[in-house]
Amino acid sequence: MPALPAAFTTHPVAHRALHDAGAGVIENSPAAIDRAVRAGYGIEIDLQLSADGVPMVFHDGTLDRLTAARGPVRDRTARELGDIRLNGSEDRIPTLAQVLDRIGGSVPLLIELKDQSGGMSEADTALEEATAKVLADYTGDVAVMSFNPHMMAAMQRLAPDLPRGLTTCGYVPSQWPRLLPEACAALRAISAFDAVGAGFISHDWTDLANPRVAELKAQGVPVLCWTVKSHEVDAEARKIADNVTFEGYLPQVRPAHD
Repeated sequence: MPALPAAFTTHPVAHRALHDAGAGVIENSPAAIDRAVRAGYGIEIDLQLSADGVPMVFHDGTLDRLTAARGPVRDRTARELGDIRLNGSEDRIPTLAQVLDRIGGSVPLLIELKDQSGGMSEADTALEEATAKVLADYTGDVAVMSFNPHMMAAMQRLAPDLPRGLTTCGYVPSQWPRLLPEACAALRAISAFDAVGAGFISHDWTDLANPRVAELKAQGVPVLCWTVKSHEVDAEARKIADNVTFEGYLPQVRPAHD
């Protein structure tokens, strides 16, 4: 399996890039990308698919929370989505290709492919195929991950040399009403890790005491965690995690020899 580049453990990862809504810098926006690059942070972004098969850098499946538009992202073309302004800023929704151009390999990029099935099940692989195509010629440090193991299985087939991992958590059934209890149990156990050729996990920091996390760490698997929101939690999470995905504070970039 492809190894996670070392930069992912030395550069704290800005959650949805280095956003600050109060300053007009919106999550996953070009301005947030540029701000993270200037600060030397790693960047985490989310991907949804446009109607014409273009990976768009946007967290939600619908436009309602972050824009004045309404409805599913997947109902609009990339051109239409690129014309939609993000609330509180002049930025528009970028494509993955545009974000890659802005980063240019200067900092590590962690890409989360958002579940397209609605329930962590198998769906069409259009997002995975489009993502693999866009990333094919990118030479910077990049890795992909998803809560949905089926999506990483697809990436294993489509881009076998691309580092891939699983986004994981405790999967408390009451917090995942679309999932059957047995599905929650399998996901909580990170049971698909080997099957999808994963090389790392990004785990909910509140569940880092999970025995399965300790088991993977003992095997030398890099453990990232999400989403840390203070220096105090940062220090606590790093007792187990190799790096943090953060927002709301500014952690230090660690020297490469740490």
